Amino acid sequence: MDYQDEQNNEIEALDSIYCGELEILGSTPHHKFIIPIKSEEYEPDTENGLTCKLRFSYTEKYPDEIPEVEICDSENFEEGDETLLKEHIVQQANENLGTVMIFTLVSSAQEWLNTKWDEIRKAREEFAIQKEKEAEEAEMKRFEGTRVTVESFLTWKAKFDAEFGGKKVPEKDDKESRKLTGRELFLTDKTLIESDLKFLEDGGDSIKVDESLFQDLEELDLDADDILDDDDSS
Repeated sequence: MDYQDEQNNEIEALDSIYCGELEILGSTPHHKFIIPIKSEEYEPDTENGLTCKLRFSYTEKYPDEIPEVEICDSENFEEGDETLLKEHIVQQANENLGTVMIFTLVSSAQEWLNTKWDEIRKAREEFAIQKEKEAEEAEMKRFEGTRVTVESFLTWKAKFDAEFGGKKVPEKDDKESRKLTGRELFLTDKTLIESDLKFLEDGGDSIKVDESLFQDLEELDLDADDILDDDDSS
């Protein structure tokens, strides 16, 4: 087999297939070139999708020997992914010994990227769902409070009895607990006096007053003449 001729022909075919993407690095002593690949949904300068460049170097007896391959300029790869991708390409190369294989290797690497990106995207979605679920559970616990059990209730009751069991609720003063008499209301609420005077003023001479009802006026510290004088002055 004319290895050099096989290699030159493959380079021409690759240049036609990957027009504008194939980058020739040199041809002495053997061809060296780069072909970029990317996964579906890849967007530059984002975390979406995967991309890298495959750097191939022919050996003297290629294609009866596998080409040298390197992974470079990878984006969004997780740790160890470059090693895994290279191992995948080398495995495919060994399965295709004896025939030109660069197109096959590039296509296989492209599929590997797509599969890997699907795994990463699924893991991200599951992580986001899990975080949302944890946030919802934490929010629900805020309203649930502490679950009461027999043991926890007995513990709380013992503590409560120890703290408040010996304390008595203070009794209300007698003044607060009983109702006020009419006399006490009369003494404490001056508006009652004013309302009575107003009533007398509106009724005039037509109202008869039973003086016996006011026999205890002296105890109120009020002078009946003073009240009448105030009434006349108004």
